[in-house]
Amino acid sequence: MIHGLESSAIDWLRSLFDAVGFLGVVIAMTIESACIPLPSEIVMPLAGWLLVKEHGLGWVGVVEAGCCGAVGNVLGSTIAYGVGALGGRPLVEKYGRYLLITRKDLARADRWFRRRGEATAFVGRLLPVVRTFISFPAGVARMPFATFLAYTFAGALIWSTALAALGYELGTRWEEVRTTAAVADYPIVALVLLLVALYVWRKLRELRAEAAAQDRAKSEPVP
Repeated sequence: MIHGLESSAIDWLRSLFDAVGFLGVVIAMTIESACIPLPSEIVMPLAGWLLVKEHGLGWVGVVEAGCCGAVGNVLGSTIAYGVGALGGRPLVEKYGRYLLITRKDLARADRWFRRRGEATAFVGRLLPVVRTFISFPAGVARMPFATFLAYTFAGALIWSTALAALGYELGTRWEEVRTTAAVADYPIVALVLLLVALYVWRKLRELRAEAAAQDRAKSEPVP
């Protein structure tokens, strides 16, 4: 299943790159950073192969692809940050329990971004999966926007350029590497499902405790 979705994404990216060239990298990476799971691990190596190596652009082309990826990341991250900053917190406070997000989680996120916001924005751009979703909580926590953009661009530039260089070096072997790596899909999915189950169990306990505390507060007489 995962392999099939990945193949569909690759076919779409091929068409996009053929149609608009490097602008396609900006578009794809904007999508990836707007909390939509279009893996940069597919986008950027494919760009390094199809847009750089196939056109003989050399390492200058690799850097150009990396810059386009970073620009796309900043655009998509700005969208996700804006959603989190403008409407995310009230929504999370009101409906977060349905997503297993407690008020304690919000307070913890606020403290984290106040103390380590710069490092989180930078390092988050270098971590698979995390990089796709890090901007929304940064917006909810109201991390300073200029700081957020600067560290997002720096981390995204490193990540995008490195992946483009990988695709440039592998060239046509990209398909072989992708096929070989597919055998790891099922154990990875199993591990993710196990971690999700543990997370849900823990959050359900926290939500029950939070609801009980609120009920006790309501039942206590007002002095």
